[in-house]
Amino acid sequence: MTLFGTAGIRGPVAEITPSLALAVGQAAGEPGETFVVGRDGRETGPALAAAMEAGLESAGADVYRIGRVPTPALAFASRGRRGVMLTASHNPPSDNGIKLFVDGVEYDREAERSIEAAVDANDTEPAPWNEWGHSDRLAVLEEYRDAVTAYVRGRFVGDDDRGDVLAGLSIAVDCGNGMGGLATPQVLERLGADVVAVNANVDGHFSARPSKPTPETLSEFSSFLASGTFDVGLAHDGDADRLVVTGPDGAVIHEDTVLAVVAAHYVTQSDAADPVVVTTPNASARIDERVRDAGGRVERVRLGALHEGIARERRRADDDTAVVFAAEPWKHVHPALGGWIDGVASAALVAGLVAGAGDTDALRAPVTERPYRKVSVDCPDERKADAMAALETELPATFPDATVDTDYGVRLEFSDASWILVRPSGTEPYVRIYAESDEVDDLVERASDVVETAVDDAA
Repeated sequence: MTLFGTAGIRGPVAEITPSLALAVGQAAGEPGETFVVGRDGRETGPALAAAMEAGLESAGADVYRIGRVPTPALAFASRGRRGVMLTASHNPPSDNGIKLFVDGVEYDREAERSIEAAVDANDTEPAPWNEWGHSDRLAVLEEYRDAVTAYVRGRFVGDDDRGDVLAGLSIAVDCGNGMGGLATPQVLERLGADVVAVNANVDGHFSARPSKPTPETLSEFSSFLASGTFDVGLAHDGDADRLVVTGPDGAVIHEDTVLAVVAAHYVTQSDAADPVVVTTPNASARIDERVRDAGGRVERVRLGALHEGIARERRRADDDTAVVFAAEPWKHVHPALGGWIDGVASAALVAGLVAGAGDTDALRAPVTERPYRKVSVDCPDERKADAMAALETELPATFPDATVDTDYGVRLEFSDASWILVRPSGTEPYVRIYAESDEVDDLVERASDVVETAVDDAA
């Protein structure tokens, strides 16, 4: 049984049922452990949370119920204990999911496989009656908002300075009827910004727009920005671990440009002799360029495993090395704040960088932005392994001048900073092609032909 994808357990509620939540809770819980349990605003959240709490308590764990919170707030609350977030992130309202944390960090692959094995073997019997855990309520939102505010303020004006680092900045925030409405506008206002929040009411139907923030789903927000006098626009998904940034004209700034800007900030500000940024194979070479120019280096890890990449680099590190930032497109980990993906902290930090640069154009000016495309090739799940095995040979043969990395899919890098990544989707029946180049259409066309042939041959 495979329960966990690249971001926890996620899927339609016909599959993510209370009985599954109960089983996962019983597999994860044990006497002496304490869990915090939170959820996003989905209609199915209360029932799943109740089942999860029952599973954890019947396995012997104590539970703190923290209610509706952004996923980063749940992760924050899991420091020194364990945590469970019931969320499907940017998926549609008919989906839900389960994410597990320990001490502020997502479960690693080994821990997830242990849960899968227990659920698969039906090895989830409750503890003896006199060993069941207890539950209580816990409020965490205010403490989390305070922590993010203090962290971002400290990045710009020092820990002891109460200066309004965003004074004079006008920001529009599209919370997408999700959990960002409970944290991001409040943090930005505490930092001195003039904030207009739209779709900030929590609505499990995501009535205002689909939960995933894209240029298409943000079209009304973009028009709103263009008609106003805002300095920057920010948008979240349903649980506020993702961040999308727009210019004052409403145009979405490419996620890899945002990543490159933030990475360069952390490297520049680091005292380490060897500052490291961890990212994923689908992230642009523009990140490598900016990090290298700032005096750091980039290391990559599989998609959905930033926490594992951080741990790996820390194991390798000596006294001169520090992981200063970790990110995949849309999602950022701020290690000095904590080991979790945090869209709220990213929103406040990016706003601070815009304030310092003067505007979004000046902020992104040092980044070389080449044309970028992402293409999905149909591929049934049962063909993925054979197709990818063939592509490890066929793609390098098609592009003999490229440097090849096959750790996480097949990534080809060229001397002019162009690159291609081909990898199987972890959640959908596709093989994904990512490419960035001044000749991106030609690159994608040639790669697509090779991928389609490999998928056909794997039938």
